[in-house]
Amino acid sequence: MTQAHATHDHADAFAGPDHDHHVCARDVIARAEALCAARGARLTEIRRRVLEALAADHAPAGAYEVIERLAKDGERRPAPITVYRALDFLLAHGFAHRIESRNAFVACSHDHGPDARQPVVFLICERCGAVGEAATPKLGAALDELTKAAGFRPRAPVIEIAGDCAHCRAAEGAHED
Repeated sequence: MTQAHATHDHADAFAGPDHDHHVCARDVIARAEALCAARGARLTEIRRRVLEALAADHAPAGAYEVIERLAKDGERRPAPITVYRALDFLLAHGFAHRIESRNAFVACSHDHGPDARQPVVFLICERCGAVGEAATPKLGAALDELTKAAGFRPRAPVIEIAGDCAHCRAAEGAHED
């Protein structure tokens, strides 16, 4: 854990002061359960546990970090292939996203609806590692126009924007006094 990592809770990195991360994490699981039921897909125990591990924090986690999060005292760690298969399921169903630049995963905190081509924008804090997820129809329309003009059909548009979150900037300002 980096020093910046310890200065604030990732749950608040891109949310307002009223953000309740326990509700946020619970909503991620509830949405996955409802969508699996509607689609006839199975949210098995290991898939649920991997999603819970991702939803526990707004920081991206690599597969081996997920394994560590799942490991309990005295219990065997799940095999990497088991976690990778669960991650593949979560990605395929839109319950998680892969942060390419970090080779890591985050729980999907938004319902992107039936249009999976709607771009997802990740705001990645370079100091604390927190990741915020954002989307806007205006950006989607602009990217759609751009890709159509180029004769290109995107599969899964993802944009990663690195920078500093408000909490890290505020913490920096507090230290300058």
